Amino acid sequence: MVNQLPRFEQTLGGATAPALFLTACLALSGCAEPPAAPAATAEPAGPAPLETDDEKASYFIGYGVTDEWRNRLGDQFDGAAFAAGLKDAVDEAIPRVDEEEGTRIMRALSEAAQADAAAQAEAQLKEGQDFLAANADKEGITVLESGLQYEVIEAGEGPKPKATDTVTTHYEGKLIDGTVFDSSLARGEPVSFALNRVIPGWTEALQLMPTGAKWRLFIPSELAYGPRPAGQIPPNSTLIFEVELISIEGADEADEG
Repeated sequence: MVNQLPRFEQTLGGATAPALFLTACLALSGCAEPPAAPAATAEPAGPAPLETDDEKASYFIGYGVTDEWRNRLGDQFDGAAFAAGLKDAVDEAIPRVDEEEGTRIMRALSEAAQADAAAQAEAQLKEGQDFLAANADKEGITVLESGLQYEVIEAGEGPKPKATDTVTTHYEGKLIDGTVFDSSLARGEPVSFALNRVIPGWTEALQLMPTGAKWRLFIPSELAYGPRPAGQIPPNSTLIFEVELISIEGADEADEG
């Protein structure tokens, strides 16, 4: 705590004035109490509440734009500079980066990002091809002419669907590193879909599966999503699905007829 006693430059009898002042003060009953503690600093106020729809819409847009560019730029995103740009724009200040320089920088960043994405996609494709080549030699793996591979976990005895049929399945999809990207099992509810409306690897494999069967599918990227990213699935990903074919829509009625 900073000494609150006044300072004097002169000395009296070899003692400094503050020391003499303190001695005199302590001799008086009124000065015997220690100085009062400073008042507590008030907590800073939080952000102002958003009350009107205009305020909420503007906030929503600003938050969304920030989130989008943070995802696009990754480690190159500078939050403080981004906030400064937003403030200057709102205040209609003269921009600190002119359009020509900004366009040049953004083009360079875009080209670098595209080159990096292409390199990652190429590496992903090679990794998947190596995985399938090793997997093909494992016991119980069937390799089809298309490059699709499957392993029978449980054999079914029911009818097999056609590409135009609607089927009901339980499934779990993984990347070759084990990352689960989709699972009806986790959701606790099977999924129905037209067989000709899914990725080619599913369309091909399920037409070979009897109802009641459970197979593990190993799907090359060209029979999955190819060079396109899909949610958590990177470009050129080889996919692994564990699929149970529960039923074919209309199959029971056809059997009874």
